[in-house]
Amino acid sequence: MGFLINPVAGMGGSVGLKGTDNLAKEAKKRGAKPIAPLRAKAALKALREVRTSSDPPVLFLTASGEMGERVLSECGFEHRVIYNSQKESTTQDTKTLCQSFLDHNADLIIFCGGDGTARDVASVSSDVPLLGIPAGVKMHSGVFAISPQAAGDLIAGYLRCGLKVRETEIVDVDEDKYRSGILETKVYGFAKTPYKPALIQERKQIYKSDSEEEFKEQIGIFASEFMQDGSAYIIGAGTTTAKIAEIMGIEKTLLGVDVVLDGEIICKDASEEKLLQMLDKVEKAKIIVSPIGAQGFVLGRGSQQISPKVLKRTGVDNLIIVATPHKLRETPYLLVDTGDLKLDKTLSGRRQVVTGYRMAQLKDVKSSSEISKDI
Repeated sequence: MGFLINPVAGMGGSVGLKGTDNLAKEAKKRGAKPIAPLRAKAALKALREVRTSSDPPVLFLTASGEMGERVLSECGFEHRVIYNSQKESTTQDTKTLCQSFLDHNADLIIFCGGDGTARDVASVSSDVPLLGIPAGVKMHSGVFAISPQAAGDLIAGYLRCGLKVRETEIVDVDEDKYRSGILETKVYGFAKTPYKPALIQERKQIYKSDSEEEFKEQIGIFASEFMQDGSAYIIGAGTTTAKIAEIMGIEKTLLGVDVVLDGEIICKDASEEKLLQMLDKVEKAKIIVSPIGAQGFVLGRGSQQISPKVLKRTGVDNLIIVATPHKLRETPYLLVDTGDLKLDKTLSGRRQVVTGYRMAQLKDVKSSSEISKDI
């Protein structure tokens, strides 16, 4: 099995960069810390826990250092270094390593990163199945497990030859337009991936219809009323939350995280650090987020600025979820993947979701790391 880590994947999220492609140095300058090695380690730990003595042996092929060797060594898995990566790995390192996987007849390529990494891997991998350990800021492609723990379960299932493989899309956004508040996605290709219902995420969907816009407007009107309680409101990304700002006459960053207090934006396109600084100055704060279409993630995708530290400071009871009825119907349950397993468990359970003007539905919220235990 090929195994690679994009060491800088996801670093742009908490510092408000909305991606890390070509911005790793800027992310580090803003104080971002690597998260991909930790996510990769969590997946390998989950794999080790579910393996049995009857499972076939596995040899991981990988690159030196942070691209795979260090984490595999720390987790005690047999591996062979087939490529010496640079200290600061590049897109070309990823592509060259993937070609080496093919040359060594890898049966599965496991990568830890986001959509940019998925694109690089898929551009080389031919017919070899891919499996992504989610670590990016945005993950629209259908090759990602819903959590590192789910990735471990999927690897084990594939080893036992008990999983089917399905074809899915490799999707990414234009990051320059994304940072300017314009969401444009493009299908860059197709790939095969080990599939087990509920453990592999669906490609993100954007719902557009007259009824959708009507319910978004109702949500916006209702929110503009309850937001007059003197709390600072941390508002996540998305078109539903953007409608709230529009109703209030506020210019929100569509794909960023903003803070509103008494009808005014007090912090625009905030990073995790700015949110924590803001929380030191206000008496009370609440968070408004909306799930990603089809995937169901309310936390852990796209708005990593709303980090475990921020959530703990505001309190999980001050988390408000908003979504249109159609989006909820298309989503069996909502998911959280903050990176803090204990917090994810606390966030889980039946929660109210605002669906219109003074309307709400109860919906199950689940920790993505716990899903494999339920099926």
